[in-house]
Amino acid sequence: MKRRTAVVPEAGRLTEVLVRTFGLTPSTAAALVERGAVYVDGRRARDAEGPVRAQATLTAVLEESGQSVEQPRPTFALSVLFEGDGVLAVNKPAGQVAQPTEGRVGDSLLDQVSAHLGRPAGLVHRLDRETSGLTVFGTTPEATSALAAEFRSGRAKKTYLAVTHPGLPERGTIDLPLSKDPSRPGRWRASAAANGIEALTHFERLLDAPTFCVVRLLPQTGRTHQLRAHLTALGCPILGDALYESQLKLKSPAARCLLHAQSLQVLRLALEAPVPADFEPWLTSIT
Repeated sequence: MKRRTAVVPEAGRLTEVLVRTFGLTPSTAAALVERGAVYVDGRRARDAEGPVRAQATLTAVLEESGQSVEQPRPTFALSVLFEGDGVLAVNKPAGQVAQPTEGRVGDSLLDQVSAHLGRPAGLVHRLDRETSGLTVFGTTPEATSALAAEFRSGRAKKTYLAVTHPGLPERGTIDLPLSKDPSRPGRWRASAAANGIEALTHFERLLDAPTFCVVRLLPQTGRTHQLRAHLTALGCPILGDALYESQLKLKSPAARCLLHAQSLQVLRLALEAPVPADFEPWLTSIT
């Protein structure tokens, strides 16, 4: 992420202050404000014509993941799988962020679901940006609390589908603790040697091909990057997961991390998300 921060020497309207302070065009300044990429004294500024005092601290997020925040972003249609009993289940597409982040407002799955409901949705779990599949939200405070308790206690039963590098055993359990990888920010390592947090994953190989495996994953805990780090520890990172493939100096032809949240049993509901089209080339050999 690339950002610029400056102390405003002279008071004025937000757009004109951005133009004057950072040398932006008026259209660029307005686009940044609209996208939620401008902060005044640490608070997101949403009014392009709002007043900014002299000596205020002004921050503009100009780039995110190497791309200008002014560039058009992909739009995602909301795919509702189930709605009722205080629960909304949706099929998250790969590439969509689960919740708003700095510089990204209005295009997250949480934003979409809240707009669909006409009120804030209850976020109880998250999928990584490149992971597709089933995500549930609470539509009332009571349902959100109940869902959160199911995930926290481990009563929510999750099943994932992944395509990995070859060599995965037929079935097994991975119980390696997880800790942050000091060699690469944002990555986690699965190792008994580190003082990590408990993580447990069962897996069943569905297809063993010469250049890849298809595997069903049943996480018993819900740690950050758990499945990605656990599979890497077995020497079989998920295809297209550049963050973890790089750990083993591997590459793949997959366009994204091929991990899909396929089904969930929670609060007496059995929910399922269809397998996305980009998995199909890897599943043709499964009978």
